[in-house]
Order: sequence, then structure tokens, then C-alpha cells
Amino acid sequence: MRPTFSSTRSLALACAALAAFTLSGCDDRQFDAMLDSIRQGFKAFFDSVKPDALLLKGLTPGISTLEQVREQMGKPETERVFDDGSRRLEYPRGPQGLKTWMVDIGPNGRLVAITQALTAENFAKIRIGMSEGEVRRLLGKPGQVAGYRLKKETVWSWKWLEGGVTPEAYFNVHFGPDGRVTTTSRSDVIRGH
Repeated sequence: MRPTFSSTRSLALACAALAAFTLSGCDDRQFDAMLDSIRQGFKAFFDSVKPDALLLKGLTPGISTLEQVREQMGKPETERVFDDGSRRLEYPRGPQGLKTWMVDIGPNGRLVAITQALTAENFAKIRIGMSEGEVRRLLGKPGQVAGYRLKKETVWSWKWLEGGVTPEAYFNVHFGPDGRVTTTSRSDVIRGH
């Protein structure tokens, strides 16, 4: 879901009202800390909704550093550090976003690659018996998680750009009670509900 002008304006007004209410009676240090906190909140919000072209702008493999990636893209949803010192940062684009960017940083602290995880090629890599952790490392955070007690399964779903007759669809991974993949499925995005 993309924020509207109205929701963005409402967020700004709410933050301004909160700041005015809480800042009455603050000393300069408290005031500066409050402003810094508000700035960080706005940056995190705008990083989460900025278009991909702006999100990835100026990031160059082999040149850009980890610090530059964080400055440009914001705080990742998840950051994995591997034994060799390399890292993978995960940037899902909203709870129902159509993309999840995986950013690989080499042991030298430089950008190696930025890849889109929600692709047919990655979905084809999901195999029966994989663990939840293995699926999460490959596809990133699911947009939806549903538990079905009678079937004794949990289903993770990602909305993605499938193309074809309906451009968007859900890719679903079904896990058994042991937390292992039992099957995968596809479902339509239902509009208007």
C-alpha cells in the first residue's frame, strides 16, 4: 500500500503536535534530542516509501561502502553477518510491497551486489524440506503469515510482480509443524475487499 498525500500530511501534523506538546518545558539538550528523534523517524518513513530509483541511486558495486548503503537506503529489516565478514542486508518494500532488495557487502565493507529477491527464479529454488530460516534468507521477510491449526501448517506469502493476465500474485510457502517446507502455491491478489 502506497501512502497518500493525506496520510503523509497527517503523519507530519501528528509529529508536529506531539513535538509541541512534549517540548513545552524541555531544556536545550532535551529539545535537540527530540528534534533528532523526529528527524530519524521522518527519514525512516521516507526511506520506506521512496521509489526504487531514488532508493538505489548512486550505489555502485565495488565502490560504495556499507555506510553509504545505510545512508542511502536506511536501516535494513535484517542484517546477516557471515563468517568471512561479508554481510547481507534485507530491504523489503513495505508489508505488501512487490520487491525485496538483498544488498550484499563484501568482507572489505564494499557493495558487491543489489538483487531483487522476489523473482520466479528464486521461487523455483524453494524445495520441500527447507527450513524457515533457509526460506527467509532466500526471499526475505514475508508480507503475510497465516497459521492453519486444523491443517497443522503455517503459510508465508509474498506479493510479487508475476506478469501475465494478472500482474500481481502471491507466492506461498507452506510449512509443516516441524518448520519445514511441505509445498508451495500461488494465489491471486483479490481487489476490492
